[in-house]
Amino acid sequence: MRILIVDDHPVMRFGVRQLVERRWPEADIGEAENLLQALHLARGQAWQVAVLDLSLPDAVGLEGLAQLRRAAPALPVLVLSMHGEAAYATQALQLGAAGYLTKEHATSELVTAIDRVCGGGRYISSDLAARLADLLTNQGGTRAPHETLSPQEHRVMLLIAAGKSASEIADVMHLSVKTVGTYRSRIIDKTGLANTAEIARYCASRGLIDLS
Repeated sequence: MRILIVDDHPVMRFGVRQLVERRWPEADIGEAENLLQALHLARGQAWQVAVLDLSLPDAVGLEGLAQLRRAAPALPVLVLSMHGEAAYATQALQLGAAGYLTKEHATSELVTAIDRVCGGGRYISSDLAARLADLLTNQGGTRAPHETLSPQEHRVMLLIAAGKSASEIADVMHLSVKTVGTYRSRIIDKTGLANTAEIARYCASRGLIDLS
């Protein structure tokens, strides 16, 4: 068992390591405290699964997941996040995450989630499964505005909320500035948020980004 833990909090990494080693005493565990370290380890070594926190000092929102998937397409990524499922889970799965688990459930569910992901499956909670079923059957009338966005639009929205310019977003996402502008227009059309300030306030109020 070779597991890469990506989290900027040492206590959280220690806790995940303890859970893993209790189940797999001989596990080979790597640790990264930011996205840059994670990308280096993911490119340089073979891992069975990466356990990824979305709140990293050098990545906004889903950027850590998107870039890790780009760097190591064959590496299953289990998102372990402080953010509730309504905030990121659907988009994370659409971006290729093998599972989504909130940190409050880590103690009871993390080992099961890792086991399932390493076996080639996906791990989601029953609540998230029901939510995804509603989306697939077009029963999403109560969806929040950000849940109507595509994964790419969602990424752009979070980067806008974080204060990134169009050129910075284009660089991060490997897009043209014109394409970023197109995504911005779609975000405004779909959510009704008129400008950068409104997008930032909305993301903060929904717990999608920390502006403190």
